[in-house]
Amino acid sequence: MPDEKDLLARLRRLCDDLPGVEAGTSYGTPALKAGGKLFVRVKDAGTLVLMAPMDEKERLIEMAPGTYYETDHYRGWPALLVRAAAIDDEALRRRLAEAWHFKAPAKLRRMRG
Repeated sequence: MPDEKDLLARLRRLCDDLPGVEAGTSYGTPALKAGGKLFVRVKDAGTLVLMAPMDEKERLIEMAPGTYYETDHYRGWPALLVRAAAIDDEALRRRLAEAWHFKAPAKLRRMRG
């Protein structure tokens, strides 16, 4: 089973075309940020916390509850839990780009076009 380091390497690989992505930490776990703004973090070896607008979060959970979910801790916050093993690279790359766009400063978003 992959560990947190493997999961972070997967995230970095899938974000390689997004401007201004930097590795950091959030709540003591590995994270990726755009211009200092958190857009995804590794909660544990099997779970990601992905930033998402509330309406998108609700839509994704409804659409694919085996992949996306929330716990009471995340209820009411624009953060979506993702079962890392349940999402393929193509879908995760798309979700990461959306999370990056949601959190990245305007200057970085303009760089992407």
